[in-house]
Amino acid sequence: MMDRKKFVKTLGICVVGVPLMSQVLQSCSSIYYAEISEKKGKLTIAKSEFIDQKDKERKFVLVTPQGTDFPISLYKIEEDSYVASLLKCTHRGCELNVGGNIYSCPCHGSEFATTGEVLEGPAEEQLKTFKTTTDDQNIYIHLN
Repeated sequence: MMDRKKFVKTLGICVVGVPLMSQVLQSCSSIYYAEISEKKGKLTIAKSEFIDQKDKERKFVLVTPQGTDFPISLYKIEEDSYVASLLKCTHRGCELNVGGNIYSCPCHGSEFATTGEVLEGPAEEQLKTFKTTTDDQNIYIHLN
């Protein structure tokens, strides 16, 4: 039989832990690599790539241009406004993780806003970002 103190502690861990774990798992399952076309230094991504199979809108998609070692995260800021950031930590060059509306470095703990600014060191330089433009159907990432 469990004593009262242990029961309350276990219950507290479950109350806090279950929603937190759900959030973590949801963030992991939302990683999606979009289809792209690439022509003369410009990536084209259909806006429909931001809609999942359940007609739910994604906050971001990842793309992997040819000849690059790191993906680019295309993050939707607001309607027709996107930020494209190279997921390479400016501290030591590790590939960043995406989740919880930040990019985090698994190597040394740097954190970046989805707009590329450093939130937490040791990194001191913001992420490399690319100009984006849109039309009615597509988003364009200008690599040059």
